[in-house]
Amino acid sequence: MNHNYLIAVVDDDQHIRNLVEAYLRKEDYRTVGLETAEEAWEMWRQSPPDMWVLDIMLPGMDGFELCRRIRAEAEVPIIMISAKDSEVDKILGLELGSDDYMVKPFSPRELVARVKRQLNRWYKFNRAEGTTSVLGTSIPLSNGRLQLLLDERRVFWNGEEVDMTNKEFEMLKVFTENPNRAFTRDELLTAVWGDDYFGSDRAVDHLIKRIRKKMEHLPVEAIWGHGYRMRTDGEE
Repeated sequence: MNHNYLIAVVDDDQHIRNLVEAYLRKEDYRTVGLETAEEAWEMWRQSPPDMWVLDIMLPGMDGFELCRRIRAEAEVPIIMISAKDSEVDKILGLELGSDDYMVKPFSPRELVARVKRQLNRWYKFNRAEGTTSVLGTSIPLSNGRLQLLLDERRVFWNGEEVDMTNKEFEMLKVFTENPNRAFTRDELLTAVWGDDYFGSDRAVDHLIKRIRKKMEHLPVEAIWGHGYRMRTDGEE
């Protein structure tokens, strides 16, 4: 069941737009095709879709800039597609907040599978109908106190609320549920991106870098040759 989600497909190649939309409609998704990032941004301001399939190379504003603008305002799922198969582009897309990255030419069936996975994952996290409870965790750390309100998906650092993206929240949730545990980058990739993610483990480094910028002195430390852990007051 896909709840008849609306998916915006942004690509200046009409053939690719039509192909992607056709496959998505076969799965009963609603779609809208857009040729430019400017059109997409106007749609975002007026009637935002439930998900974006976004090409990087667009006339005028490129897909990177559109992704950055959307992510600055909301956590709607975004899959970026590109003819570029470079690690730098993949990392930049992920660092700007995209949830997945595909290289042209790609299988439309694989794209549909990834769309389903992202929608299921994202809207499962954000369904709160019928619940009024606020579950949370609060732990003292070596340089302050971190609190996560799980149902509301809110984060507080030393009493002040900090805006977090979905993946930043998931990373902090992993650390708070396992204080002082050393995680490998692969373990963190699986926990945050899913076990079917095949991108570079550098995405973990970039995500933690973003979290540290937002939460000064958060004691998430790198373990040379291994990965990361978050230390609490109890560890010397």
